[in-house]
Amino acid sequence: MTIRLNSIFTLLILLMILAACATTPRADTWLRETDSLVYVVEDAQDLAKIHGTERVLVVFDIDNTLMSMEQGLGSDQWYQWQKNLLLADPCDARLVSDRLAVQGALFFISAMRSTQADAAQLVQRLQDDGLNVIALTSRGPEFRLATFRELRRNGYSFYASAIGPGHGYPETFVPEGGSRPARYEDGVFLTAGQHKGDMLRALLEKTATPWPAVIVVADDKERNLRAVLETFEGTGTAVHAWRYSREDAAVSSFDRDKATELWLQIRPALQQIQSMLGRDNFYFPEYVTPTGCEN
Repeated sequence: MTIRLNSIFTLLILLMILAACATTPRADTWLRETDSLVYVVEDAQDLAKIHGTERVLVVFDIDNTLMSMEQGLGSDQWYQWQKNLLLADPCDARLVSDRLAVQGALFFISAMRSTQADAAQLVQRLQDDGLNVIALTSRGPEFRLATFRELRRNGYSFYASAIGPGHGYPETFVPEGGSRPARYEDGVFLTAGQHKGDMLRALLEKTATPWPAVIVVADDKERNLRAVLETFEGTGTAVHAWRYSREDAAVSSFDRDKATELWLQIRPALQQIQSMLGRDNFYFPEYVTPTGCEN
């Protein structure tokens, strides 16, 4: 009789465990594409109903995901074009002397727009639901002032939904697994172009944040999403990776000649401002003809 009761008790325990597993199924890991942040938000909300708001982390890229430059000059596609142009022909007359410094100056003087009219409201919906929501960008810490200015102007704020300390960390730091200084401030992680998967893992560890059941990440670049998928594979944390495509047309139609013409018009004014008022907000050197390209 005792053996039978023990067997029944064991069966009941197993049924309870199976029932618990059935009510909180493990999320799948996948990569999908969308041209609307609505689907990203709805996905995160559905996951929060299953796993709890505290076990879902939502991560947004900034450039060409939440916001885009008003013009092609200084945009992410401009930067990538300049990078590839240098590799293809270091003597090309369209090259700028220091593309990172030039982009910083252009960030300072340029405005940005939201990628879709309701983007800030969609992010706010997640925050109102109590989810942890942060921004993770390839921009470096030197661009923080212009970045926060444009986030604020477009209606974004990640302070209240950030993981870790309320205002982040007051100084730059080299994340675990990284090689360059980064900065985490008010829910925005400026990673200086480093591996986004490694940077997100380093941030979870630095902030002592329990690893979420699911990370929902939106980024316009598939390579960044695959970096996150790679890092969290086999960890028990699922990743829903959304490749955001709304700015694809703007990227593909980027006018290199128009951007070059605009830069040549703007450059003297920026150099004059810098010479008169100093380098507090931006810096770029005088144009110097690359060695070997004099003729």
